[in-house]
Amino acid sequence: MNSISRLLAVLIASLAAALPAAAQEWQATEKVEHYKVNGIAPMELYQSIGERGPKLSLGRVIAHTTFKLTWQRDYQQQGQACVLATAKPRLVITYTLPKPAQKLPPEVAAKWQTFYDGIVEHEKLHGQFMKDLTQAIQDVSIGLRDENDPGCKKVRAALQAQLKPISDAHGARHSEYDQIEMSPGGAVHQLILAFLNP
Repeated sequence: MNSISRLLAVLIASLAAALPAAAQEWQATEKVEHYKVNGIAPMELYQSIGERGPKLSLGRVIAHTTFKLTWQRDYQQQGQACVLATAKPRLVITYTLPKPAQKLPPEVAAKWQTFYDGIVEHEKLHGQFMKDLTQAIQDVSIGLRDENDPGCKKVRAALQAQLKPISDAHGARHSEYDQIEMSPGGAVHQLILAFLNP
């Protein structure tokens, strides 16, 4: 390990030690669900994706990432004050991805694997955005305090006020990412072209 690597390791360890214990205690659960697509040629498979892919408001898509986020929050009354002492998330991310229903010829199978791996990479970044959202919510939650809040109503309202801009930024981040990736020349657009072209 060189000196820069050692320095980075020390910095990471010190940052981790400085975090509140509650901020280190969560991990996302990630699940993969497949939907079957028919065909043994690239165009047949892609047409089946168009017929059977996850349905969103604008139509069907190749793949989709969803999440369910719930919280265990511990509001503590300290005299007249209220503090949000801990906020532990439970984040479940589900990736919905295509899977051929039939065995593919070797050359098509190789092209499919490259296409599939690229789609997984795209969806995994959506998953990372969801982890980032969860961490951002936890960061503004733990330690939130009001000195005159019997019943902890003010702290709850203050938390809700913090969550809207975080949620709005999260939605915009997903939309911008998809727009870039799926526009002509974008990574997903290139994956589709490479898969369909001979």
